[in-house]
Amino acid sequence: MRAVKLSMMAGVLTLALSAPVFAQAGAAKPQTPPATPPATPAQTQPAAPKPPQPPVPFPQDAKYAFVDIQAIASNSSAGKEASKRLQALTEKKQSEISEKNKQLQALTTKRDTSVGVMNEAARTQLDKDIDKAQRDIQFANSNAQAEVNDLQNELQGEFQKRLIPIIEELAKEKGLYMIFTAESGFAYVHPGLNLSEEVIKRLDAKKN
Repeated sequence: MRAVKLSMMAGVLTLALSAPVFAQAGAAKPQTPPATPPATPAQTQPAAPKPPQPPVPFPQDAKYAFVDIQAIASNSSAGKEASKRLQALTEKKQSEISEKNKQLQALTTKRDTSVGVMNEAARTQLDKDIDKAQRDIQFANSNAQAEVNDLQNELQGEFQKRLIPIIEELAKEKGLYMIFTAESGFAYVHPGLNLSEEVIKRLDAKKN
């Protein structure tokens, strides 16, 4: 049963701490922002802030509860740190690939602007250089995605090792039979059964 439980949690964490997919070689075209219609007088008035709602107390006779893994990953210190590390590696790889794209673009421009000027041997060599640059970019894309995926799996494993004991601790303290994940989907659930905030507090309180 524990193996099944951990497997399910890992699947949910995959969604919570998902790695980006690297785009194929080529510069993205800038998107034109949609036109903004003129604001009406009603739109210029700022909406009154809603007062914070007090937390709904946990039902004392409850034997089931749930946690929102996405909220825990997004709002806990551990989840934020994991996302920051994943984003840092992603940006580094994207920068490296962008530089390779610039080099490819320079070679392509040189070829296109030297028609009738460059001799056949030089043009053949330039075509080979362009072909090699394209292969290098494809390899760099695949390699970057693999590195990001490896880090993602590592972070998910670390996050799960810290998260599971806390959830089990809460279950024992409250005498619960089961704790579901919000991602499982429910037709209705009592809001007081949400233990996500308590999990975040305990997760942040534990440094290691």
